[in-house]
Amino acid sequence: MDVTIYHNPDCGTSRNTLDLIRHAGIEPTVIEYLKTPPSRDQLVKMIADAGLAVREAIREKGTPYKELGLGDPTLTDDQLLDAMLKDPISINRPFVITPMGTRLSRPSEVVLDILPADAFKGPFVKEDGEAVLDAEGRRVV
Repeated sequence: MDVTIYHNPDCGTSRNTLDLIRHAGIEPTVIEYLKTPPSRDQLVKMIADAGLAVREAIREKGTPYKELGLGDPTLTDDQLLDAMLKDPISINRPFVITPMGTRLSRPSEVVLDILPADAFKGPFVKEDGEAVLDAEGRRVV
């Protein structure tokens, strides 16, 4: 299965998402988006394919969100996209793209919606100790 993750290795959610993909036996294409940001067209497509509004794809924590006034409701999608592309840390992460769909995997287990359910053969626990998959590889609710 062809899977791409827009990844930030400093982000626990992104690391957990990547680990879940690998737990499914899939080695994804890993794009460290801070080093290699998506193009404007790629970003617009990811956001749309994930069913999000542009504003929902902006990260506030640990970014220049407040300094840039990105919470201003009068800013257009184009202005928000410009800011995200200028400062890629402002793009929320991780975005994951598979043939089954595109998701902003926050929380990390959202990625399970776009991976084959039968790919998981055992338990998975996040870095913080939260169980995501049980011993049979089924989602813990």
